[in-house]
Amino acid sequence: MNGSGGGGDGGGAGGGGDDVHTSSALTGWTYTVSQRYQYLLDKSTPYVLHRWVGFCVIFFIYLLRVFFVQGYYVITYGLGIYILQLFISFLSPQVDPEYQELFDDPALPTHGSEEFRPFVRRLPEFKFWYSITKAVCIAFVLTFFSMFDVPVFWPILLFYWIVLFVATMRRQIMHMIKHRYVPFSFGKRRYTGRKEEVVDDSAPVRP
Repeated sequence: MNGSGGGGDGGGAGGGGDDVHTSSALTGWTYTVSQRYQYLLDKSTPYVLHRWVGFCVIFFIYLLRVFFVQGYYVITYGLGIYILQLFISFLSPQVDPEYQELFDDPALPTHGSEEFRPFVRRLPEFKFWYSITKAVCIAFVLTFFSMFDVPVFWPILLFYWIVLFVATMRRQIMHMIKHRYVPFSFGKRRYTGRKEEVVDDSAPVRP
């Protein structure tokens, strides 16, 4: 009786050891994949044009999917709203000039004699690209589940999105004109003695 019980305990212990070994192997594999994925993202940071061309291809495939299925308009509408919010953050400065003026320290120069400061975005270009690319991929996967295909009259959603886009961009443009900033910068100007040179201060950003 005792011998049988001891054998049972040993089998249980052996099974527990296998579970721990499997869990450790899975954790190690997940960590390796994560590191490899992050490495590829870091390597793709300087290739701005290639990244955006890839996004356009993915987005075009998603539009073809929606067109041929003739559905999932609610998902597309939500995707459009999300992209619009990210785009506004991409065009906005990291520090709101209205908040900065409260401390009498403008984030952007207002006179030609002041030091040139490059435009610092609230949402960096890489994070903007990464977020919308991931959103399109998720939306594409959702189009394979019928539960998300909510019947709706799509022209109304398109009209709502256009109205929201026009109103949001109008407010953003007025904000840009009021505080005199341009959301595009090609580096920082430095005087080297003979001429000014533009130095790109961009650095890889982890998502």
